[in-house]
Formats: sequence, structure tokens, C-alpha cells
Amino acid sequence: MKKTGILNSHLAKLADDLGHTDQVCIGDLGLPVPNGIPKIDLSLTSGVPSFQEVLDIYLENILVEKVILAEEIKEANPDQLSRLLAKLDNSVSIEYVSHDHLKQMTQDVKAVIRTGENTPYSNIILQSGVII
Repeated sequence: MKKTGILNSHLAKLADDLGHTDQVCIGDLGLPVPNGIPKIDLSLTSGVPSFQEVLDIYLENILVEKVILAEEIKEANPDQLSRLLAKLDNSVSIEYVSHDHLKQMTQDVKAVIRTGENTPYSNIILQSGVII
């Protein structure tokens, strides 16, 4: 049995299978998941686990080269945005798109990780980098 790293078997498998430029979405309670896209549902209750908790574990284990966020987070959830941006390495590029476009982009992700987060626009698409 693993004692460190990602213990959730679905997340561990996802992490192990990611290649360069593969994308994964971490989403809040309300983010719709397109048909055919795997959903890894971590939500236990409203707020648990939080978006930030899941993002922390993801960033500890996965090399990220780019993130995509909803433009609306800047106005509707600036605290979430500032906490999120503080976690990113300077080499990570950041792209903002409309929330509707972000939802459309989830049709091409490897999986959506559903958190218990209940604050607006707490969704991110993370693009995997490459280790050289």
C-alpha cells in the first residue's frame, strides 16, 4: 500500500498516464462534466475537499506548464484567484477565457476532478508539462 503521494487510486492512475500537453480540470461542485469525460468525484460535502486542497496535491505531484481560468474569477472570486496564482511557478503560463468557453474546453480534458468547492468560478484546466 502506498504511504505517500496521491493515494486516491483514480487520481494516481490519471497522474501516471498524463503526457506532455494533456489537460485535466479541477472543478467546483457546479461544473458540468461532459458525457464521455471521466469524472473523479472527491466531493464529500459542500466545501470538502476545497478547491485549494485538491490543487495543492495536484501541483505537488504533476508538472504544469499552463493553466486556463475563467475570466469571471477576477471579479467574482478574487481571493480564490490570488491564492491560486500564488501557488504557480513563474514558468507557468496563464490564460483567461470566458466561463462558457472553459466549460466547452472540458470536452477535451483527460478527466474532471470534482471538489466540494462551493465558491463561484473555482475551476481550472491544468496542462501537463514535460520533464527533460
